[in-house]
Amino acid sequence: MSTTKRIPPRKALGLGFLPEEARHGFVIDMSRTGKCASVYIAELRGQDLERWETVGGIESTSPALRVVITRERWLELAPAFWEEANRRLRANGLPAHRFQKSSAKLVPVHASLGKELCILCWAVEDAPLDDIPNAIRNWEALAPEERWWLFTMTVATTGQAAQRGLGWRKALRAALADNPFVKGEGLSPRARRELLGHSQLTLSL
Repeated sequence: MSTTKRIPPRKALGLGFLPEEARHGFVIDMSRTGKCASVYIAELRGQDLERWETVGGIESTSPALRVVITRERWLELAPAFWEEANRRLRANGLPAHRFQKSSAKLVPVHASLGKELCILCWAVEDAPLDDIPNAIRNWEALAPEERWWLFTMTVATTGQAAQRGLGWRKALRAALADNPFVKGEGLSPRARRELLGHSQLTLSL
């Protein structure tokens, strides 16, 4: 009698980070406390990625630092991002990760999701708090592929945390935070993907 070999479950940490497979990823540092504390997001590769668990926190001078956003803004946008990320993770057979307002440990993030998070953070890093719900709705209306493309274009020129308000970072705020969202207008993400000739991509794992 033949037996089917059971495939062991893939080990995932944080938001879809696969330590045994990943060569690229992001980490969120929510360890700073206090009313004026900020949340840091860094993009890691190679040796930096391999030793992320031993890092106590992200340095403000790190060349890998992509985002520094006030905790007030972070708490406005993070729940919506977490909900979207967990939906995608479950669709790919990976466990969801509960959102916490603060964490003493770094939270690792799958590379694709990390890119999308940076886009949302960059759009609101200097925007009034009242504009954040509008930015979230515009961000949600984008297909993942569109968010990845925006990240690629932005990081090529103004991807350092300190380069806020310049070039593509400025354009992201105009496109997402300042641009009015009108439900039902414009093409849907699916229609835009078809127009661009792309098929629906789930989380690239």
